[in-house]
Amino acid sequence: MTRFRLAVPAALVFSSAFAQDHTTWSDYGGASDSAQYSALKLINRENVNRLEVAWVYATGDNRRYFFNPLVADGVIYVLAKNNSIVALDASNGKEIWTYTPDPGTTLITNRGINYWQSKDRADRRLLFASNHFLRAIDAKTGKPIATFGAAGRVDLKEGLDRDPKTLSLVQSTTPGRVFEDLLILGSATNQGYGSAPGDIRAFDVRTGNLVWTFHTIPRPGEFGYDTWPKDAWKTVGGANVWGEFSVDEKRGIVYAPTASPKYNFYGADRKGANLFGDCLLALDARTGKRLWHFQMVHHDIWDYDDATAPKLLTVRHAGKTVDIVAQVSKQGFVWVFNRLTGEPLWPIEERPVPRSDMPREQTWPTQPFPLKPPPFARQKFTVDDLSPFLDPQERAHYRDELLTAHNQGLFTPPSTHNTVQMPGNNGGANWGGAAVDPTKGMLYVVSKDLPAMLKLEPDAAQKAQPRSPDSDDERYTSGFGFMISSSGLSPIAPPWTSFTAYDLNEGAITWKIALGDVPDLAAKGIKNTGSHYPKVGPVVTAGGLIFTGSRDRQVRALDASTGKVLWQKQVDAALEGMPAVYELGGRQYVVFCAAAQVGLTPATQAKIAGAYVAFALPR
Repeated sequence: MTRFRLAVPAALVFSSAFAQDHTTWSDYGGASDSAQYSALKLINRENVNRLEVAWVYATGDNRRYFFNPLVADGVIYVLAKNNSIVALDASNGKEIWTYTPDPGTTLITNRGINYWQSKDRADRRLLFASNHFLRAIDAKTGKPIATFGAAGRVDLKEGLDRDPKTLSLVQSTTPGRVFEDLLILGSATNQGYGSAPGDIRAFDVRTGNLVWTFHTIPRPGEFGYDTWPKDAWKTVGGANVWGEFSVDEKRGIVYAPTASPKYNFYGADRKGANLFGDCLLALDARTGKRLWHFQMVHHDIWDYDDATAPKLLTVRHAGKTVDIVAQVSKQGFVWVFNRLTGEPLWPIEERPVPRSDMPREQTWPTQPFPLKPPPFARQKFTVDDLSPFLDPQERAHYRDELLTAHNQGLFTPPSTHNTVQMPGNNGGANWGGAAVDPTKGMLYVVSKDLPAMLKLEPDAAQKAQPRSPDSDDERYTSGFGFMISSSGLSPIAPPWTSFTAYDLNEGAITWKIALGDVPDLAAKGIKNTGSHYPKVGPVVTAGGLIFTGSRDRQVRALDASTGKVLWQKQVDAALEGMPAVYELGGRQYVVFCAAAQVGLTPATQAKIAGAYVAFALPR
C-alpha cells in the first residue's frame, strides 16, 4: 500500500526539453523545478555585507502579503494596492501598469502568479485565479485576454462532478505550474465534510480549455479505488495539492504533493488507506497519467498534508549519480526517492502505530518511517520540554494538560480526550519552506515547532438529527488547537523556528541553527530562539548564500556552508514567503515582500506598513 511503481515511457526519458538554468525568476520560486535557487553570483560571501537598499515600493494598503514576485523582460510583477497585480520597472521599482480585479474580489493566488510566453515571445501572459476563476492578462499591458475561457475566465468549480453551488472553496492561493503550453493546477478544498475533490487539472494557457484531469480520489476502475469505500469519490473531498508542484522539464514529469482527505481528523466515512491522500505523485505532465506514487500517511486523521514543493536535485549515491526528488513534511521527515522510478534511496520502515478509540474509526495499523535522513523537527512534547518563558500559572496549566492528554507520538489518534500533536498539524515544513542547491546535492529546510492539542466533539450540525446506531455517517469535528500562551508564544521550549541543512549525498545533517528572534525577547537580550510562527521560504544562490526573511522584521544572508549570518537588515514589517533574485543591467537584486504581521495575538500586532524592498550592491 505504501508504494507502487510503473515503467516510465521512453518518451519521457529522452524529451528534447531543456532543464532550467536558474538565471531568471519568471516562475514561482524561481523555476518550475521549485529549487528556490539562483545561479547568479555577483553577490557572494565576500561582498554581501555591502548590500544596500536599491528601491522600495509601498503596497499602498494595510493588507498582509506574502507574495513571491516574478521578473521577466526587466519587469517585476507584485501584488499590492488591495489585491491588484502591479508591474514595476525591476531596476527602480516605478509603476508601469496596474491590473485591478473585479469589485468584490477577495480571493486571489496571493502567494504568486504564473508567467507564460509563446516561443516567438509575441504572446506573453500572466495566469492566476481569483474568486474561483482562472484568468489570463497580457503581461505587457495588464489588460484581460478576452479569448481565454469564457469572456476571459474559466470557472474552476465546473468539471469536478459535484454541484458547483455546493462547493465553497476550490481555488488555492498557490499558483500552480506552467509546463510547455499547460498550466497544471491544484486546489484548496476546505477542511470539512463535503469538501470538493482534489482533482489535479491541466488547462491550455491559450484557450483555458481543460486538457487532462487526475482524480486523487479514484473513480471505479482507476488504480486506488479499492482503498476507499464504494463511491467515496462522490462525497469525500480533499487529497488535493494546495501547496506547490515541481516539474522535471527534461523528462516531462510533474511531482505533486497531496494533502489529507477531508474531514481532517475523523475518517469513519472513508475507511481504507485512502490513495492518493498524503502522497508524492509523479505524473506525466502532458497527459496526467500516473507514473509512480508513495504514500507518506495512510488514512490520514492528523492533517499531515504535504505542502512543500518536491525538490529536484542530483546526488552521488552508492557510487552512482542519481537524479532524485526530496519531499519534506509537516512531521519533520525528509523522504528521498529516485526521481524516475520512485525507489527510495534509504530504507523506509512500516511501524505499528496506536489504534483509535473513536466509534467506527478504523486507523491504519502501520505508518511509514524513513530511516534516513534524520528528522529536522522535534517529534514529541512532554513536560520536560516546557518553555522557560512561561509564567508559573501557565506552566502549571500546560504541565497538567500534557500529563493528562493522550500523547503517544506522531500518530496518536485524535479522540474525545485531549490529544497532543508535535510538531503539530501546522508545524514542520510548510509551503515555500525548503530550497536546494541542485549542483551540490544540498537541501535546506525551514521548520517550526508548534504543538497542537486536538479534541473531537460530535458535529453540531448533526446533533439534532436522529440516526441509526449502526450508521456510518456520524461526524466529529475538532478545532485546530494550536498551543499558544497568553504572550503569543508556544509553550514548548525554543527554538521555535529551525533552519536545517542536509547533504543528500550522504543523507546527513551538516548544520542546524535557530532562525530569527522574537522581538520582545530579543529586546531583553534573549536571542537565538527562532522567530515564531514562520511561513518563510529560503533562496540559495551560487554565490554561496542563502537569503531569507522572518517575522522579526529582519532580512538575512547566511553562509550556505555553515548557516552563519553574514548580513542582516531590519525592514518596516514582518516577512513571509520567499524573496526573488534576478540580474538586470549587470546588477543583481534580491527583493523581499515585507508585509506581514509581527505578532500572533491582537495585543502583539501592529498596523502593517507593507512594502517590497530590493537590495543590491552599490553601483
